Amino acid sequence: MVLYWLIALPLLAGALLALGGRRAEPLAPALGTGVSVAVLALAVLAAVTRPATDAPLFAGIRAGFAVDGLSAVLVVTVAVVLVAVLVFAAGEAELRTGRFTGLMLVFAAAMLATVTAAGLAPLLMAWEVMGAASWALIGYHHRDPAAVRGAHTAFLTTRAADLGLYLAAGAALAGGVGSLGFDALPTASGGWRDLLVAGVVVAALGKSAQLPFSFWLSGAMRGPSPVSALLHSATMVAAGAYLLVRLNPLLGPVGWAGPLVAWTGAATALGLGLVAVAQRDLKQLLAASTCAQIGYMILGAGVGGGSAAVLQLVAHAATKSLLFLAAGAWLTATGTKQLGRLAGAARRFPLVGAVFTVGALTLAGLPPLSLWVAKDAVLAATLDARVPGAVALYVVGLAGAAVAAVYSAKALWFVWRPAPRTDVPGGGAGTDGREQDPTGHVPAVAGPPLVLLAVGAATLGLLPVLGRGVLAPGSTPRWWELLVSAVVAVGATLWGWRSATRLPEPGPAARWWDLERVARLLVVRPVRRLAEGLAGFDDRVLDRGVDSTARATLALARLLDRRGEPALDGTVRGVTDGARALGRWARRPQTGQLHQYYAQASVGFVVLAVLAVVVIVVS
Repeated sequence: MVLYWLIALPLLAGALLALGGRRAEPLAPALGTGVSVAVLALAVLAAVTRPATDAPLFAGIRAGFAVDGLSAVLVVTVAVVLVAVLVFAAGEAELRTGRFTGLMLVFAAAMLATVTAAGLAPLLMAWEVMGAASWALIGYHHRDPAAVRGAHTAFLTTRAADLGLYLAAGAALAGGVGSLGFDALPTASGGWRDLLVAGVVVAALGKSAQLPFSFWLSGAMRGPSPVSALLHSATMVAAGAYLLVRLNPLLGPVGWAGPLVAWTGAATALGLGLVAVAQRDLKQLLAASTCAQIGYMILGAGVGGGSAAVLQLVAHAATKSLLFLAAGAWLTATGTKQLGRLAGAARRFPLVGAVFTVGALTLAGLPPLSLWVAKDAVLAATLDARVPGAVALYVVGLAGAAVAAVYSAKALWFVWRPAPRTDVPGGGAGTDGREQDPTGHVPAVAGPPLVLLAVGAATLGLLPVLGRGVLAPGSTPRWWELLVSAVVAVGATLWGWRSATRLPEPGPAARWWDLERVARLLVVRPVRRLAEGLAGFDDRVLDRGVDSTARATLALARLLDRRGEPALDGTVRGVTDGARALGRWARRPQTGQLHQYYAQASVGFVVLAVLAVVVIVVS
């Protein structure tokens, strides 16, 4: 029952709020917060009791859900971030609606179902709901064309990658895994297992915004900041990394999968880190850094460091949700998220400035904050992994850590520098380059969740030190690895602080390496041309063929109506007249005179006798 209510409670409450319209708005913030607190309590209880349940779905396939060591960490993480985000959102007037709160709860329910699913069938159902809810949340400001475009881009890109899960399910069935259970997937036979793994990898990389799918996360930043804090730190973007960790036993037997996943994660960590350095928009910087930090989780999954990847996921969830919420608080208060116009924001709003500093220093990988140990755990697993180019992977990952320190220092420098006197706060929307009307203050309700997340970001890195058994063997960083990463992080942070205004902003990096343009050229445009060609073929060939057949049939019908029907009618009338004449002739012998009937019978017998003689003679 615990597991049932863990998923059903936010799903039902969210659906009722989302469909309640304006009548639900007065209750939405309080009800949403109350439900999220109840979900957190259920998540903690589930993490302790480890429940499992299933139900029949199709013949031989069951919809199973279970909480084990991996999903226990995830359900608690999702629930904590959900509470923090909904409490924060209650302070923003435009988000105190049933639609927003309901969609957030529905999305959280789908994510909880995703991380507790025990097979591909329930995972696919939860995955679909998560994708639909994320589209609605990203496009929450549906009157903003840019938000709608960002929602469409995110939905179509992730949906295209999600087809990999359907491919994986089909390959599993064809390979003899009739139950579609996670524990049975490695038994898929022959080449079907390779196809299964390929589908899982594509779906995971697409959902986690890894190369070459990263560009969709840029447009997704058009959604409200609380949406970014939930979807793009602890849930949706992390779902792909979770899937690879969950199905890690599949990657080993397929020799190409582990190295491919690992190198994709390392390349994303470095490449999207450089994108973050080139950004002038704070939310875009955080979005690119999300791709980069998720890259470490993907790297850990690729080299078999599942526990290190999970530690990175949890630490990143607390850190990035904190930073997104802080960016949202500044956007509401100052009306802008442009780094150049956020000068002095940390000084004007000291609480937000303090927690943002904790989050940025954590993101930079400075010791002893959480991402310092988490990244080093992934790098340690990489160095000890038996994959081709392990040392090169370690070097690329370390370079990505240095880049992370640079963009974190850049963000800190801009928000802490003194505000220029010409920048007078309080202008209206569209004035002084501001994106919306500034309120000039941060709601008091935003303080507790920010402080809670800041504490988590600062302390989660101590878990491997204070608790034994948190990291698997091979994922515990050695002292010299910790020292090297600390020196690199400190050095890069200092350099990034001093060079914040002189950092290069190359066009391709600022445009996310033009990945969306490449996708349009290589995928969207060819598909559109193919669709237009097929539509033209349909119009010119198939449709004209149908029309020509119809016209020919109509002409034939008219010809038959003019020529054939009169002849046919004449034939029918002739047969009718002949039958009528025969009837008249047949009635003539029927005179009623007995002697005439005898005479007719005599004639008949004579005719028969003659015929009999003729037959005898001939034979």
